[in-house]
Amino acid sequence: MRQIISSLPFDLPSRAKTLSAIETLVLGTAGGLIFLVAHLPGGLISGAMIATAIAAIAGRPLAMPPILTQTVLLLLGISIGAVVSRELINHVSAYPVTIGLLALATFCSTFGSSLYLQRVHGWDRTSALLAGSPGALSQITMLAVERGADLPAIAVVQTLRVIILTAALPLVLAVAGVAPAAPISLGQSVASPLGLLALLVASLVAAMLMQLIKFPASWLFGAMVASGLLHGTGLVEGGLPEWIRGVALVGIGALIGSRFARMRVKTLVGHIRAALGSFAIAVAISALFVTVIVLVTHVRFSDTIVAFAPGAMDAMMALALTLRIDPIFVGAHHLSRFVFVTIATPGIVHLFGRPQEDVDD
Repeated sequence: MRQIISSLPFDLPSRAKTLSAIETLVLGTAGGLIFLVAHLPGGLISGAMIATAIAAIAGRPLAMPPILTQTVLLLLGISIGAVVSRELINHVSAYPVTIGLLALATFCSTFGSSLYLQRVHGWDRTSALLAGSPGALSQITMLAVERGADLPAIAVVQTLRVIILTAALPLVLAVAGVAPAAPISLGQSVASPLGLLALLVASLVAAMLMQLIKFPASWLFGAMVASGLLHGTGLVEGGLPEWIRGVALVGIGALIGSRFARMRVKTLVGHIRAALGSFAIAVAISALFVTVIVLVTHVRFSDTIVAFAPGAMDAMMALALTLRIDPIFVGAHHLSRFVFVTIATPGIVHLFGRPQEDVDD
């Protein structure tokens, strides 16, 4: 029996990991339902994230296993793709201008946050540049290790930025009157059994193909592209049952909140002022670009603010779904930001960070 298990292409999760995953999901579900009942904006994702973040900071060993994370991202991608319509696709003509401004906003935000961290908190240039870079956390982490940067400090700044944006954006949009304050239904019918099967199979195949070519956020974008094509061409009508979409939103919120489980409270407290300050700089710079776009183009304010928010791709895409914001516009811009950061950050660190000889010494 042991030989059969050892020959499987994956390791069965240990009892501790299974219990940790169950606890994460239970806490996330409880937090999401509390926010949902309280009619708070983005209730499921925000509530799940805050509940798990509090428990993680308190010392609970929360975690989401890879297969569960991939499942959540796949369901989220299918749900986002189901919103695709010809009207949304017609807005693509506005993208080159806004994506160009996003690239400029990304560079300005990176250098603005970096200067703040260096001048106010005394960070070294490399750590400050990597902490100020919005998104692409896995690439930033690898660069931090390679360049000998302060990885715990960078992790605090990057993680807090995502947490704050995910919790605050729904409230900001609701107060501004451009997003619903109460929970909404997408008003979408459920696909037929054959349609659901087609969505699942096509999304899984597309995600695995993107995974093979190392496409960023492959499980999310693969499912979104497959679902979008099936819905955009009229081959499938309707989407996932609403309770499954709710599960995906709770899952992504719990995933974000559980990131604090790998941080020590001392590390978090020691860098929280730097994180809040650099976040304020990044948001102020992004707000300037959002203002320009809203004034000179016909793009909606709610679409622009989520697309330009310096947060994680998966979290912003989930917010786009739950707040009825154009998912194609948001997805295209956050993917572009990921590409900008991935390509440009190594060069920026090489030119403006510590010399490699200092790191080697």
